[in-house]
Amino acid sequence: MRVIRRLPETLINRIAAGEVVERPASALKELVENAIDAGASHVHVRLSEGGLAMIEVSDDGCGMRPEEIELALERHATSKLPDEAIEMVETLGFRGEALPSIASVARVTIESRPQGSADGWKRVVDNGTLVAEGPAALPPGTRVRVEQLFERIPARRKFLRSPRSEWAAASDVVRRLAMARPDLGFTLEHDGRRALHVQAGETLEARVAQLVARELAGNSVEVDLFRGDYHLTGIAGLPTYNRGVADHQYLFVNGRPVKDRLLIGAVRGAYADMLARDRHAVLALFLQVPASEVDVNVHPAKSEVRFRDPALVRGMVVSGLRHALSTGDQRSAQAPSASAMAAWQAEPIAPPPPSSQGSMFAQQWRPEPRVSEAGQAWRGYEQSVMAPLQARAEVAEEPVVAAATHPLGVARGQISNTYIVAEAEDGLVIVDQHAAHERLVLERLRAAGAGQGTAPAQALLIPEVVELEETACDRLEEAAPKLAEFGLALERFGPNAMLVRSVPAALAKGDPAKLVADVADDLAHHGDALLLGEKLDLVLATMACHGSVRAGRQLSVTEMNALLREMEVTPRSGQCNHGRPTWVKLAHGDIEKLFGRK
Repeated sequence: MRVIRRLPETLINRIAAGEVVERPASALKELVENAIDAGASHVHVRLSEGGLAMIEVSDDGCGMRPEEIELALERHATSKLPDEAIEMVETLGFRGEALPSIASVARVTIESRPQGSADGWKRVVDNGTLVAEGPAALPPGTRVRVEQLFERIPARRKFLRSPRSEWAAASDVVRRLAMARPDLGFTLEHDGRRALHVQAGETLEARVAQLVARELAGNSVEVDLFRGDYHLTGIAGLPTYNRGVADHQYLFVNGRPVKDRLLIGAVRGAYADMLARDRHAVLALFLQVPASEVDVNVHPAKSEVRFRDPALVRGMVVSGLRHALSTGDQRSAQAPSASAMAAWQAEPIAPPPPSSQGSMFAQQWRPEPRVSEAGQAWRGYEQSVMAPLQARAEVAEEPVVAAATHPLGVARGQISNTYIVAEAEDGLVIVDQHAAHERLVLERLRAAGAGQGTAPAQALLIPEVVELEETACDRLEEAAPKLAEFGLALERFGPNAMLVRSVPAALAKGDPAKLVADVADDLAHHGDALLLGEKLDLVLATMACHGSVRAGRQLSVTEMNALLREMEVTPRSGQCNHGRPTWVKLAHGDIEKLFGRK
């Protein structure tokens, strides 16, 4: 017969350590958070072998008395919850599990001296057993050293990665915490080498650029949005400044670094029509919400949160990012490709033999349009697409203005009937005519839809019945009024089915059943029907791509100038609908370098 018994305290701590301390980076995160909560102005971190051999965190915070050090090593003992209101947590730590959990699987030395005290105290615990304590000499503050993590637990130790991998994870932890608190100073050393040092009192923009990438400062926009008691701030990289992985997306809630699926999905939705599917935005977003509106007591690692109003949070992130990107919309990541620059001819070449082709700078030369047989079919459609641009071109028919008048300059010619060359005050601008017009058409389509109040709908001749789970039908029924604004008209048709009477006109040729199922899944994940709006954006982007000026189309000078002028007043015109830049600039200095003048 099996007997129920109480587990020993040391075993309980080791079990808890499995949830709190997964690897050296987890222990480091808890120690640095404790230092921040202690009111430190500077946090110094030392690591050895990526934290496998040693982790040391020193701070100049409030410090602890001897009896407080002893109490801090007991489970569920904390100074961060003055009462039982766990829903009002305003500190990074609050569980009281980290120190005893770490001390149960490693050798931990805690030295601390309270502010205003002349004496310090030290306590050493080795895998849950007190081995030494006594006076210690150190400046006011606290120093915690963790050595031989999981040394006596081979089953856990063997699952740790190499020192290099553990160092990468530990470095990321410090960077995220340093990014969340630009008012504090941080120093990180690894095996005697200083890897990071930031001063206290920096601006948010300077701290983010210093920790993420220096070039982010010139390729980003500021985010600042209020909605009631909610405040979203941060730095968002231009869509043309992107990465192949999402590890440069830093998300914070009330100063706490998080990896929340809701926020990650909102970021992806905000950049949906501006990034290729295999590219990821670079950004740092800081969301401040009332403590009662967010639950941080979801997981022992405290990296996940739950919002009381997830729809509001997601909508705020999407609209905040899109609004910020629209204010920096004419910009494009302006770092010229090194390989492309290297391809420029660096030495004189022999002149080509005479040919019947004229110079591109000779006014009498006009290349014949290169139109394939398949392209002939596009002629009539392109003429209708170009009508708005040609109308603007007729208005723009005027003497050539100075290049300083417009940010994108004045058109001087066309290369391969694909790229527009313009002269600006500070350099040479090259525009991809198809990519640029693609963005202009998309914004026109969006503006037309926004002006109607509700999206146009396509009624189904025979309403379609879609069978779903009852909970999914409940969510759809509740969201039906909002879905109708997008053109999707739904009615409840029994406990496990929905009746589809109309779909958005832009999705008329799609599968209504699949559309409704996707919307139901999105409601289950995020509590709002934003996926439908994102689907419409993708459809509009596809329509814009096929309805834009094609590469290989010869444009007149007035049409080129009209395109440039419309780009200067159109949101997000710095990149096409797939995240590629629509224009690049060679500054005068870059051109002079090509010819050896600098």
